[in-house]
Amino acid sequence: MRHVLLLALILVLSTPVTHAADAPAPEARFQTTEGVVRELYRLVCVPVGGDTDWNQVRTLFLPESVIVLRESKEGLSTFTLQGWIDDFIAYNKKARSSERGFEERIVRISQTEFRDIAHILVLYEARLLDWKDRAPQPGVDSIELVRKNGRWWIAAITNDLPDVDNPIPEPLRE
Repeated sequence: MRHVLLLALILVLSTPVTHAADAPAPEARFQTTEGVVRELYRLVCVPVGGDTDWNQVRTLFLPESVIVLRESKEGLSTFTLQGWIDDFIAYNKKARSSERGFEERIVRISQTEFRDIAHILVLYEARLLDWKDRAPQPGVDSIELVRKNGRWWIAAITNDLPDVDNPIPEPLRE
């Protein structure tokens, strides 16, 4: 028994102490707010014959994040992160995105950062890839991010769709 305790003590004493400053730096995609947002849009796109890697998508969000989507002219739906993923999976299944391909392309970004908080407005276009003769559907996402543990995280997304009565917001116009 004494030998086991001595071996354990030697192992503990010989293990280097790791300080936070010595920890590996977070991946480059997490270092900027725009990097996190661009990674989100890249990950939700579905190539023909492909699928979305939802585990990678989760790495962009705080676990307690909230997503609010425009569902109709008058209605909004609020989701937890998992609820939003489940809703997106249901949409991809219904739209047959794996067979047809799906894309959300960033058109323009407007951002404001202050210390460890950031707000990004994104004008995007969404389309199924086999709808070459149809114009993509524009949308506006308002994304809130926070810097925590040395990297940026998505805390919330609120989505809306521009129309004749509600044009694209000024910061996102050409």
